Amino acid sequence: MRLFLWTGLAMLAFAGNSVLTRFGVGQLGMDAVVFAVIRLAAGAVMLAVLVMWRRGAWWPGWRGRAGGVFGLLVYLFGFSYAYVDLATGVGALILFGMVQVTMFGGAVLAREVVPMPRWAGALMAFGGLVWLVSPFGQAVALWPAVLMAAAGIGWGIYSLAGRGARDPVLATAANFCLALPIAGLALLLQVDAAGMNTLGVTVALVSGAVTSGLGYALWYAVVPQLGAARAGVAQLSVPILAAVAGAVWLGEALDLQFAIAAGVVLGGVALASFGGIRRGG
Repeated sequence: MRLFLWTGLAMLAFAGNSVLTRFGVGQLGMDAVVFAVIRLAAGAVMLAVLVMWRRGAWWPGWRGRAGGVFGLLVYLFGFSYAYVDLATGVGALILFGMVQVTMFGGAVLAREVVPMPRWAGALMAFGGLVWLVSPFGQAVALWPAVLMAAAGIGWGIYSLAGRGARDPVLATAANFCLALPIAGLALLLQVDAAGMNTLGVTVALVSGAVTSGLGYALWYAVVPQLGAARAGVAQLSVPILAAVAGAVWLGEALDLQFAIAAGVVLGGVALASFGGIRRGG
């Protein structure tokens, strides 16, 4: 039960990132690069403070960090640019659809045992996502969709890289701190900071420090217990949460078809998450 609750909290943080980023770059007009770098910097500071409070001064080092840093950067920039034009729910669907593919690919490559109930749950959840796409009834621009797909692959790589972390907070802090100077180079090339405003910067700071930094630390803690396959399936709940939050806070439309799809997706997530547990899964 504790694993279920921690996983659910991490999923809420991920959904919060979709809503906050869409609000910041889509509605407030924040520059996508500026938003991403502020978000990364806020997360790095929050996590570094936590690590120093526990361990004192430290240096993350690059050993074993390349995959996590690379995945984090691809995710952050693809995510921010895509949400300039994509609606919250649509963006989350594309993101976690690609995460699903990446995580299951990682499970197969690692020869991880994936019981049949989990495959059935994954198929059920994916079917719900296919159903969920239809109610939006809107054309999705190709370039933002490609960027969000790249972000999904990046997040999948980031999640797989974190499976062996002995100290999730330290690992996440290291990834954020090491990615920051690289992201800063992109900011130096970004000469158009038009649209920056106090509210937008605040949104980026909250997204970085709370729903990103602390959310990712929590995710790194639960991924080793879930395994790649179940972790990928669990993230399929995020589009539902993000779409509902988008409807409540950003005024995006939902309907009965969405409610039905939500039930199918969450049912599939539950089956995939708990199917086969008694057999050592």
